[in-house]
Amino acid sequence: MTETPPAILPPERFQQRLLAWFDEYGRHDLPWQQDRSPYRVWVSEIMLQQTQVTTVIPYFERFMARFPDVASLAAAEQDEVLHLWTGLGYYARGRNLHQAARVVVEEHGGTFPVESLEAMAALPGIGRSTAGAIIAQSTGQRAVILDGNVKRVLTRLHAVEGWPGRPAVERRLWALAEHYTPEARVVDFTQAMMDLGATLCRRGQPACERCPFEAACVAHARGEEKRFPESKPKKAVPTRTTTMLLLQDREGRVLLEQRPTSGLWGGLWSLPQFDDREALAAWLTVHAPSSELEPAWTPFTHVFSHFRLEITPQPARVARLDSVGEARRWYDPAAPASIGLAAPVKALLESLAPFALTTTAGP
Repeated sequence: MTETPPAILPPERFQQRLLAWFDEYGRHDLPWQQDRSPYRVWVSEIMLQQTQVTTVIPYFERFMARFPDVASLAAAEQDEVLHLWTGLGYYARGRNLHQAARVVVEEHGGTFPVESLEAMAALPGIGRSTAGAIIAQSTGQRAVILDGNVKRVLTRLHAVEGWPGRPAVERRLWALAEHYTPEARVVDFTQAMMDLGATLCRRGQPACERCPFEAACVAHARGEEKRFPESKPKKAVPTRTTTMLLLQDREGRVLLEQRPTSGLWGGLWSLPQFDDREALAAWLTVHAPSSELEPAWTPFTHVFSHFRLEITPQPARVARLDSVGEARRWYDPAAPASIGLAAPVKALLESLAPFALTTTAGP
């Protein structure tokens, strides 16, 4: 019979095992691990939220090349920030990043308040765990983290019942994270916890045979690694529909409009959207009465975390528009501007670029 591991490991033993594993197998050459300034660590931590390292690296490098410090980011226009964010998803992160940079410059003199967990966590888009990661990674001060990777490690190690999003479960995990976090080598420890969850204690296929805590993990001893952490109670994912207007003028330019700052694709540029063809036709009657509709393209689905959006692209032609309004602009797919675009809109525009004014085929 397999012996049940102890409920809680002594912190010193946990730290020794983890750091020994990290020294040999951890990630030591990620771009944000070079010149660990609060600014660089902060940008990387925001980009890494719900996004894999391999996806983030090129975005981080492009972002640093354009915005090497918080002052340059704060001085930028939101459009340019969101343009560099296009494709990363979860665009509220980009908006919050820009807003937080301005707060740091205007309220903290351009210096991140890393001496205070509360002050860091109060910045837009930064919660308790992200604040702890920035402080630990950039200063070496003791700060506790509890991101998704760490939650998974601790939940399996102790077979913590319940969805980690529940307050009582989250409090239990914070207590465990506090218990194990050392005073020394905090930079390596926090990186090691994230690496362990990302590379071994993976969500779908955990590599238990290579884990330094194989003999100590309660979930592994029970053969229940995949049961932990428990999933969020499922709700039916609704499907919404929208019609996107691809209105081109005689030069092949496409009409775009800027989304409101909050809500779906907040602050990004998108194609005009309508609930149905009747609403689209009514808008054209008022704003572009000389336009000509072409056959609609095949609908496609864009999946968000909480709903599915079925998009029907509707191409149309117009000779000219006297005015497009303040929140609209003409966009040339053959010479794209540096603006933030919603991912499906970017794909539709790229499909138009080689064929402007000559095609009615869908993407």
